Amino acid sequence: MEIKLKLNGKNILASVEADTVLLDFLRDKGCLSVKRGCDTSNCGLCTVLMDGKPILSCSTLAVRADGHEIHTLEGLQEEASDFVGFIADQGADQCGFCNPGLVMNTIALLRENPDPTDDEIRAYLAGNLCRCSGYDGQLRGIRNYLNSRKA
Repeated sequence: MEIKLKLNGKNILASVEADTVLLDFLRDKGCLSVKRGCDTSNCGLCTVLMDGKPILSCSTLAVRADGHEIHTLEGLQEEASDFVGFIADQGADQCGFCNPGLVMNTIALLRENPDPTDDEIRAYLAGNLCRCSGYDGQLRGIRNYLNSRKA
């Protein structure tokens, strides 16, 4: 099947099999920040933005992206660089495997709600599995970033 989409600002025309999941398509296109974790839509590692909204690429067929705009972390480096240092300062990126999904969801959260409460941050990031650091460091990092913007 032929699909047309915009990937990280570039128009893409590609042929895909009907059963190709978006995660595999994106990795084939060089977007290695999109990780395979659970393949059951439970860990958040494969999060990308479709038309600005976070989706799980492991459970989305590539053909569903036809006509849409997809952003991966590779296309959002400038936006992400604003706050990832704050997360790292809290020691919340020990192995780094969950970071791309966490960062993608944080970008989506801050676009939707530029001044969230701690409970809103927790709720928005609830689908991100982190196996080494827990979640308090991520929350502190995001909160410190938001506080620095107010100063």
